[in-house]
Amino acid sequence: MDVGISILVWLVLSIVLVFMLLTGFAYTTLLERRVIARFQSRVGPNRAGPQGLLQPLADGVKLIFKEEIIPASADKVTFILAPLLAVIPAIVVFAVIPFGSSIELFGVKVPLTLAPNMNVGILYVLAITSVSVYGIVLAGWASNSKYSMLGGLRSSAQMISYELAMGLSLVALVVVAGTLDLNAIVEQQKQVWYFFLQPFGAIIFMITALAEVNRAPFDMPEAEQELTSGYNTEYSGMKFALFYMAEYIKMIVISALSVTFFFGGYREPLPLFLTQALPFLSVDHTPLLGPLYFGLKIIALLIVQVWVRATLPRFRYDRLMKFGWLVLLPISLAWVMITALVVLLRG
Repeated sequence: MDVGISILVWLVLSIVLVFMLLTGFAYTTLLERRVIARFQSRVGPNRAGPQGLLQPLADGVKLIFKEEIIPASADKVTFILAPLLAVIPAIVVFAVIPFGSSIELFGVKVPLTLAPNMNVGILYVLAITSVSVYGIVLAGWASNSKYSMLGGLRSSAQMISYELAMGLSLVALVVVAGTLDLNAIVEQQKQVWYFFLQPFGAIIFMITALAEVNRAPFDMPEAEQELTSGYNTEYSGMKFALFYMAEYIKMIVISALSVTFFFGGYREPLPLFLTQALPFLSVDHTPLLGPLYFGLKIIALLIVQVWVRATLPRFRYDRLMKFGWLVLLPISLAWVMITALVVLLRG
């Protein structure tokens, strides 16, 4: 592919991806509110537009016009940069996630991922997701508020604790897959998803992912009963909206990573015999179905995350930390050893 065309394709894909994430963030908030309303026998947002479809737009306009206040004693530069440090890593992670196989446009083969040749994709994911904690920690410190500071410290301790088990669950996946390349991992799941080969690894990954994005029942860094609102207590207007955006974009990213690692990625969610009988349902035959399958799987996992929030109460903080260190970490270590032993014996 010509260098000029490669740059143009990269720019177009980047713009499309950012647009999809921002739109997805907005409508994930609506999805959550409507699904929780159904769980609680309520209606949910239904006034702004047909079936409440314009509610995210109304919320965005409201936050844009809200007054922004910076505390007089805050570190102003860090206070302003912290929300950006929270939201940018969540978007950047998507660079290595394949959301479809290559398609041909105007005689040019276009890979549906921003970094199609990165053979250390899992290391990239772990590195970038580790950076996102700085936005929350710096927000708590820069606010010069005891409530915010405690919320930031809680968050850093929680995210570091659960990152260990998350990393080990991916080590077991790498042992089975034999590669760090996300494209290769997806292609290896053409016949069977890694969820069926790595059930404990998949469950550990999804539990730790909830803790990483501070979702219920692991939303202790906010803890409005004890810390007013945690690390974002002093934030308002669009700066608060950026933290809100970061949380929901992380939900989408975590769902996309779970789909990529354990649920076949953009591959068809159909038995092999069915795709052989109906080849037009196969991604190999109809590449444009890849992004559709990928999106439907992400929506399914987002609903599961909302379901967990509507079902489980918040952990007490000491139990949350104990669960990470004394339950998930030993189980993930044992699972890595069992996986390595099985691969060695079969190999």
